[in-house]
Amino acid sequence: MSRQLNMDTLRQNFWKEEYLREKMLRCEWHHKYGSLVKAKQKAKAAARLPLKLPTLASKAPLSPQPVPTAVPSKTPSPVPEAFQSEMYPVPPATRALLYEGISHDLKGRYHYLNTRKLDLPETRYLLPITTNFTYGWQLGA
Repeated sequence: MSRQLNMDTLRQNFWKEEYLREKMLRCEWHHKYGSLVKAKQKAKAAARLPLKLPTLASKAPLSPQPVPTAVPSKTPSPVPEAFQSEMYPVPPATRALLYEGISHDLKGRYHYLNTRKLDLPETRYLLPITTNFTYGWQLGA
C-alpha cells in the first residue's frame, strides 16, 4: 500500500487531530488503569516465586560420619577386562568402513551399519542380552 502524497490542509488537520485524540485516550487509560495493571503484574510475579519454608534450628549437632578405612576389593568378573561391553569388538576391516566416504553417498556410516546388520548376533554379542536373543539364536540352528 503506497502512501498518499496528495494531502491537503484539511486532511493533514484530520490526521493530526486523530493522532492527538488517540494519544489522549492512551494517557487517560494509563491514568485510570495503570496502577491496577501494575498490581496484577506484581501478584503474578509473586505467585511464580518458589515457596520458601522457614528454617528450623537443630537441637543437637550431628556427629560426623566415620570414614571407612577398608576399601572393599573388586570382585573378579567372569568376563575379561577387554570385554566389559555387551558386544565383541568390531573387526578392523569393518571399522575402516566408517572412514570411507559419507552416508549421503551410501558409504561411511551407512555402509558400516548395513555391514554390521548382516552379521549374525552370535558374532556381534558376547552373551544373549534378552530372552528374545536366546529364541532367535536357536531358530537358525
